Amino acid sequence: MEILVGTTKGLFVLEDGRVEGPFCEGWPINHAIGRGGEIFAAGGSGWLGAGVWRRVGGEWAVSKGPFEGAEQLWSLCLDRDRLLAGSKPAYLYESLDGGGTWRRLEALTDQPGADQWMPGAAGLTLHTILADQKGGLWVGISAAGVFESRDGGASWAMRNRRGNRAGPAGALARDWGDGVEFRQEDEIFSCVHNLAFGAAEGLIYMQNHQGVYRSRDGGAVWEEVTEGLPSTFGFPVAAHPSKPGVAWVFPLNGDSIGRYPVEGRALVWKTEDGGESWAGKGKGLPERDCFFTVLRQGMASTDGGVAFGTNSGSVYLSRDEGESWEEVARHLPTVLSVEFMG
Repeated sequence: MEILVGTTKGLFVLEDGRVEGPFCEGWPINHAIGRGGEIFAAGGSGWLGAGVWRRVGGEWAVSKGPFEGAEQLWSLCLDRDRLLAGSKPAYLYESLDGGGTWRRLEALTDQPGADQWMPGAAGLTLHTILADQKGGLWVGISAAGVFESRDGGASWAMRNRRGNRAGPAGALARDWGDGVEFRQEDEIFSCVHNLAFGAAEGLIYMQNHQGVYRSRDGGAVWEEVTEGLPSTFGFPVAAHPSKPGVAWVFPLNGDSIGRYPVEGRALVWKTEDGGESWAGKGKGLPERDCFFTVLRQGMASTDGGVAFGTNSGSVYLSRDEGESWEEVARHLPTVLSVEFMG
């Protein structure tokens, strides 16, 4: 398994116990994705500007857009024949030539209410992009919430509604539709931290500032599935690509009390029933005096494994769906993102 690790000091590639890098001339790399030997890495800074690095045939080159208004790029997504990038502040860009040139998709930030979006602690960032490869897009913006497009980004709808769970199967109890009032008390906390597709039509998992949520209708309604976790705060969420009920999160002790593992013990919490129950998995992880953080894009999954990286420079890999873990890299710079090579 080839793992792409974005850090504050460039991109690293892990494979078979080897650490290669840093690449991208030491730029801060917030997110990297790869497919068929091609790698894209997004990042930048106020000094360097925003850019997307591309590796083809062993050679690296950077494109600086134009990314009008962007301080940094935070997220990437391959959507059929185009590449998408999200930035800080929260703009969405597309490239139709493999990352060479870019244009901004204005519809996202032209929608009513966008001028009232409030930034999170890291600023107003578009940090997560999901694409169903059929024209459906979902983006996570801190702290504006989740937005969905069914036409490839030409129009958008906010997806921040809460549903009520009824019974052990978590059946939706709602009566919302066209013309139904959207009450403020039905809105979930909009500081979304991360999103992940589940392996079923319309299934999305979300970690936000106040809990873990699940939607089974493409984000139209969210059900909270935090019960059973040791805290309501965390950043990443990953979901199994072929088992709908399997997902993982990494809870932290809280927003303002350190943002490290609960009681100083590193545990990845796994669900096998879509969030109805959770179990902490710590075999191979630090059992005490652990104070690292796993950031919002710092966990990823594939059919062959699950991996996460820490702000103390370690990367952990599980080859058995999170039951046990091994440290496959250490002493890297602060890890900002982890992805498996496609």
